[in-house]
Amino acid sequence: MRQSSIPGSSGQVRPMTLFGDPVLHAPCAEVTEFGPELARLVEDMYASMYAARGVGLAANQIGVARRVFVFDCPDDEDRRHLGHVVNPRLVEADGVVVRGPEGCLSLPGLEAGTPRFDHALVEGVDLRGEPVRVEGTGFFARCLQHECDHLEGMVYVDRLEGWRRRRALRAVAKAPWSEPRAQP
Repeated sequence: MRQSSIPGSSGQVRPMTLFGDPVLHAPCAEVTEFGPELARLVEDMYASMYAARGVGLAANQIGVARRVFVFDCPDDEDRRHLGHVVNPRLVEADGVVVRGPEGCLSLPGLEAGTPRFDHALVEGVDLRGEPVRVEGTGFFARCLQHECDHLEGMVYVDRLEGWRRRRALRAVAKAPWSEPRAQP
């Protein structure tokens, strides 16, 4: 059976992990085995991201505490960036800090003005362990920083301060998908 070249077309949609689940609030483990299981995970991540209408997805957002993320995200010039990074490291985040609306598939229906740098550089490897370097500006830089944060056990709410953070946490508590649980 030949695999399709369309990312996610052979993947299964997995349920999204929601804010408050411990897997979202702890650093993810490095990937050490490269093979069919990792390839299946990446396909499932694409399928899950597309089903949820997202532009990026970290593995812990579908309950897998491994350092992997996928993306299909435009930049500010509407150029499409499509790919995945295994064991990513955010090696540069610089430029102008822009406070822009940011949402998350693990906090469905919510967003908040979140400060991010307008340039980011991520290095890691692909499914075969070959080096990958992904650079982005604008909205795509925001996506790269957001997904790297997930793998460190952070969500965008962790970047908020003061009244913005309090307002976001109140919105989480009122969200129809939220369950009463202790704050992380």
